[in-house]
Amino acid sequence: DMVVQLLSSEELETEDERLVYESAMNWINYDLNKRHCYLPELLQTVRLALLPAIYLMENVATEELITKQRKSKEIVEEAIRCKLKILQNDGVVTSLCARPRKTGHALFLLGGQTFMCDKLYLVDQKAKEIIPKADIPRPRKEFSACAIGCEVYITGGRGSENGVSKDVWVYDTLHEEWSKAAPMLVARFGHGSAELKHCLYVVGGHTAATGCLPASPSVSLKQVEQYDPVSNKWTMVAPLREGVSNAAVVSAKLKLFAFGGTSVSHGKLPKVQCYDLSENRWTVPATCPQPWRYT
Repeated sequence: DMVVQLLSSEELETEDERLVYESAMNWINYDLNKRHCYLPELLQTVRLALLPAIYLMENVATEELITKQRKSKEIVEEAIRCKLKILQNDGVVTSLCARPRKTGHALFLLGGQTFMCDKLYLVDQKAKEIIPKADIPRPRKEFSACAIGCEVYITGGRGSENGVSKDVWVYDTLHEEWSKAAPMLVARFGHGSAELKHCLYVVGGHTAATGCLPASPSVSLKQVEQYDPVSNKWTMVAPLREGVSNAAVVSAKLKLFAFGGTSVSHGKLPKVQCYDLSENRWTVPATCPQPWRYT
């Protein structure tokens, strides 16, 4: 029970799932006659779909202890199906065998406001290098980016010819692959996003270009959307007290905060707006020391 509890813990940190798999197999092999029966239970604690594809196919799927035990073989076959789905960018995989574990923090650079960009970079703090990663599938600007676990979600933005997008792309930092999630309910750019209780929230922004100039934005939005990665669905939640774009959006203490931004009248907003998840409502608990936006 202690081994299962340890290997299945959400607090277990590793950057290489092979270490978890090999630890499980070493424990089984230490007293094979008595422990062989625990193999299926231990395999279910390993995030098998996080293993490198070649290792999963050539080392795990061919392991004699696994191939001779029906339940263990079925567990590995299911993991292979999940792995193929990930490699083929076939939607968002929510199976436990593919759920990322906790890892150390990483810093990514992406996007911008003034020009289209499809580049993604990792800041390697140890090597003091900036490393190019897989390009964003479609160039865009003024989108928002937010991390949930080991995945980076980019939402909305403006594409070619100032078209406003509902698209949501997900970058898997472990497999270094992009996949597409369900689109937002409202196309938007210049919005903020943050994670709260394993869900993604997008806040404010603009929804379309208006006026005689292509760059003229619509009024700032009040609409706030919530995305659940498990169900791959978006829902509307309570709107902002005042529509904003280009605000700083963060989560803390089970609440969302939107600092400043551009108001409906296109001025700098000095307000702090706070969303209470338990009550599904926004309040204005404070005023910023000075009005600001693009923070």
